[in-house]
Amino acid sequence: MNGRLTVNFFELIAKDDTTAARAGILHTDHGDVETPIFMPVGTQGTVKTLSPDELLENSVQIILANTYHLYLRPGDDLIREFGGLHRFTSWPRPILTDSGGYQVFSLADLRKLSPDGVRFQSHLDGSHHIFTPEKVIEIERNLGADVMMVLDECTPYPCSFEYAQQSNQLTLEWAERCREHFEKVANPHGYRQFLFGIVQGSTYPEVRQVSLNQLIKLDFDGYAIGGLAVGEPKESMLEISKFCAEQLPKDKPHYLMGVGKPEDLVDAIALGIDMFDCVIPTRNGRNGTVFTWQGRLVIKNAIYRDDPRPIDEQCDCYACRKFSRAYIRHLFQAGEILAPRLATLHNIHFYMELVHRAREAILESRYPEFANDFYRQYHLENKDSVLTA
Repeated sequence: MNGRLTVNFFELIAKDDTTAARAGILHTDHGDVETPIFMPVGTQGTVKTLSPDELLENSVQIILANTYHLYLRPGDDLIREFGGLHRFTSWPRPILTDSGGYQVFSLADLRKLSPDGVRFQSHLDGSHHIFTPEKVIEIERNLGADVMMVLDECTPYPCSFEYAQQSNQLTLEWAERCREHFEKVANPHGYRQFLFGIVQGSTYPEVRQVSLNQLIKLDFDGYAIGGLAVGEPKESMLEISKFCAEQLPKDKPHYLMGVGKPEDLVDAIALGIDMFDCVIPTRNGRNGTVFTWQGRLVIKNAIYRDDPRPIDEQCDCYACRKFSRAYIRHLFQAGEILAPRLATLHNIHFYMELVHRAREAILESRYPEFANDFYRQYHLENKDSVLTA
């Protein structure tokens, strides 16, 4: 079973009256995912510091895993033998796997591009590996992801118009090869798998337009907007996201890759984005930065040494129900493992609550009010909002 798009893979439930914000459902064989949704990053098949049960308890519906890293260690063949990532990791809900395209960007010193694919030098042992579009599809089939991404090149920022054109052409050729091979290679796990195309083109609308035109013709199950959140100005990120989202098929999910900060999610949802992933909540949590409805705070700072309040008095996560800022700061100062666990758990809970509240606002046709209330509480009253752009 190849898992091509069925009529009910993405179900559009509601649209906000005054913005492009959408509420929908992804129907997968590992459960439904309510959108808009944030996907915690589980690079190695685990969201750092948290167990699958803790993710479920905090309303996580889908996680992201990394094709490149899992291919190197422990290997996609081993994971296939265990029945796929769900069984290997004891995560029962949907999984999305990226394709290694971001590593083309982040490991630029360890890779070489060609029309055939990417030649990586392993950051683990220096060995060399070839990622072709066909190879990536086979790896992702083996991993057993519910949602698979095509191989692409994530261009750096800044890059020239000529480089963006050249890179986009390569990405489009790879996307077509991924699409063709997805139909040919056997699915070893028996449940449906879906394939997303990735719109590239840096910050150049003309190049993005070419990408959109070609990818839409290929009729993917969903579409991601890639190549953003790599150093470009926030205004450019939002402009390109809006430009792409307006043209993507309305009956397919829209995924903004690698984004981002809480305010970025609120802005991008208003533009018609359904799916997000980012390391910000987990990486920041491990380093002592937590997100609250009143803004971001660094729990390790001395000001919290004797603060009896929870991280966020509006939050009902385990960390906020049980512990004070003073205690969590003490744990960080003492180097205790519980410190990054509690901070990460809180951040994931906050992000999941944020997209849940956004969805409720869309369903009730009051997204602008929700967004403006968020900006005000988060002390962003004076920000340039996409709601008034």
